Amino acid sequence: MMEVIMSARTDRINELARKEKSVGLTPEEKAEQKKLRDEFRAIFRANFALQMDNTVFERPDGTKTTMTGKNEK
Repeated sequence: MMEVIMSARTDRINELARKEKSVGLTPEEKAEQKKLRDEFRAIFRANFALQMDNTVFERPDGTKTTMTGKNEK
């Protein structure tokens, strides 16, 4: 479900970018483009943060550390 929403959002961002390069955008379209880009960045950052929270590094001594520095046994 989220992939479909992101795909539609990305498609619209790309459509506006192409239109901006070819004929330009109306003020309403520029506002929509900014809003879509801001939403996309926020979702990307949230997903990246979740991915990093779930990343664990195992050190040679056997201890495991997350990106936030929490040690696990």
